[in-house]
Amino acid sequence: MIEPKLEVPAELRDLAEKTIDQAEQAFGLFFDAAGKSMTAVPGTEISRQALSFTEQNMRAAFEHARKLVHATDLQQAMQIQSEFLRSQFTNAGEHMRQITGSVMSATKDKF
Repeated sequence: MIEPKLEVPAELRDLAEKTIDQAEQAFGLFFDAAGKSMTAVPGTEISRQALSFTEQNMRAAFEHARKLVHATDLQQAMQIQSEFLRSQFTNAGEHMRQITGSVMSATKDKF
């Protein structure tokens, strides 16, 4: 069976890319502001770490969206989705290990 091509007009792909770029810029401004506000508060290392992980996840999501915009068939779109989910599960596990380590370290320092 032949996989049908995704017939998406170039104008629509361009619009999607511009929308992704605008959303990414808006989130960039948010993360800059959030990071600056955290520098004024002492003892927020875990919060800074969580914000950093969130920013990494958002960057990955924007990159994923860009790849999907250029998928030419359903099989390619599913492969892109599968790779994204696999990497996100791996990253989530690593982020949880790092945060757990930070919490354990902070707890030791308190006692």
